[in-house]
Amino acid sequence: MQNRTSRLALAAAGVTVVLWASAFVSIRSAGAAYSPGALALGRLLAGALVLGSVLLIRREGLPPRAAWRGILISGLLWFGVYMVVLNWGEQEVDAGTAAMVVNIGPILIALLGARFLKESLPPRLIAGMAVSFAGAVAVGLSMSSGGSGAHASVLGVLLCLVAAAAYAGGVVAQKPALAHGSALQVTTFGCLVGAVACLPFAGQLVEEAGRAPLSATLNMLYLGVFPTALAFTTWAYALARTTAGRMGATTYAVPALVVLLAWLFLGELPGVLTLAGGALCLAGVAVSRSRPRARAAAAAGTAKST
Repeated sequence: MQNRTSRLALAAAGVTVVLWASAFVSIRSAGAAYSPGALALGRLLAGALVLGSVLLIRREGLPPRAAWRGILISGLLWFGVYMVVLNWGEQEVDAGTAAMVVNIGPILIALLGARFLKESLPPRLIAGMAVSFAGAVAVGLSMSSGGSGAHASVLGVLLCLVAAAAYAGGVVAQKPALAHGSALQVTTFGCLVGAVACLPFAGQLVEEAGRAPLSATLNMLYLGVFPTALAFTTWAYALARTTAGRMGATTYAVPALVVLLAWLFLGELPGVLTLAGGALCLAGVAVSRSRPRARAAAAAGTAKST
């Protein structure tokens, strides 16, 4: 039973990583027509509508009172601040620089998880994150140097740092909430909190939607339905069944998948440094999620005996 739960959690994390990687392709279209706040609000409203409908169909109702503190904090930080600031930051720096800076997030998650959630920092997790971060830096450097329009402002770097900190804080706040509420409840109301926080951008959203091309609006809706509603729910499901540090390390697979998706859908052929960086990201994730042989054998023996 425990092995089945672990496999389901890993599959849920895989869905999240793939959909978050696909978001980078959609943001390129939507971000050209929508300002950072308007794009975040449109994405969150679409996500909240889908999540709210599913919540009503499943009749899960309101989350318990004990879950609300984590929901409010993660909703404000991760669904609100993170999405707006990241959209803004990516307009001030090139994609490679943004990828490098934001990928500090999983490291912060591990450190904050150890400090506030009393999670352990096993050597394999630390080693895997170090390998993956080196891969993310390699991918970022290759992306930054690949185009003549690459640029990086101090403001943009600071915004990406704020985004990484908000992401980490949101994940660590969400983890305790999942001990009381379901993944769907925590995600739905976190998304609603983020949408409410972004309501000051409602005027911009209405104005920009009137002149935005259909493709940009469809991409914004895609971001709300799949990388937000579905991916954040599968993330919460997996996070409830593992540590915040290990889940954060799993997201290092995103840069490698972004390289693959950019190649498949945008025709952007990756260079040697990009491929090497992507391989390092995946290798680091494998190391961080692995268990010592003795412990793995003991777990297998326990599963057989039950």
